[in-house]
Amino acid sequence: MIASVNGRVAAVSPDGAVVEVGGVGLSVQCTPGTIARLQVGEQARLATSLVVREDSLTLYGFADDDERQLFELLQTANGVGPRLAQAVLAIHPPREVRRAVSLGDLKALMQVPGIGKKGAERLVLELRDRLGTTATDTSLDGPAVPGLPGVAPVSPWRDQLGQALVGLGWSTREADIAVLELVPVADAQLAENGQVEVAVLLRQALRMLGRS
Repeated sequence: MIASVNGRVAAVSPDGAVVEVGGVGLSVQCTPGTIARLQVGEQARLATSLVVREDSLTLYGFADDDERQLFELLQTANGVGPRLAQAVLAIHPPREVRRAVSLGDLKALMQVPGIGKKGAERLVLELRDRLGTTATDTSLDGPAVPGLPGVAPVSPWRDQLGQALVGLGWSTREADIAVLELVPVADAQLAENGQVEVAVLLRQALRMLGRS
């Protein structure tokens, strides 16, 4: 198993990055929150999980070991594969996943695309006694993430979205304009769900910038 990769970020895309390790470029699937912390040309370390299928080898990357462990634990629940587990972490940080499961917060779990009421109930039933807490769960805006040297801590949605767009090759001005245009969308998400879904905003921003 490839537990981590450490090297120069060669490229970033809306759903992952390429990290050069020993002269080999490894394609790593990441959540928007992780992608937002990566900059092309800079060094980065990602905790990783290798998913082996008959017809594919897919490497998933995470900000730290805790995220990776939770990704793997989520897949032990019936009906949860790697893509759905990654989708959970794209919407909720580890602390919020543990809180939702431990308290049986079905509404929070159902915010994840692909999880309905029955799926949320199954996650609570199967994982409630298996999800613990760690020191890294103290705050959504806590100290810098240990696994990513030189990158910023988890930022408000504007910073995350802006950094992701710049990392994908857009200028700072273009990123700022896109962020401003998406403020009403983010406000609506916050009012409806109690949080901003950066992954959704990133897709909308890319569509907007592509048209421009």
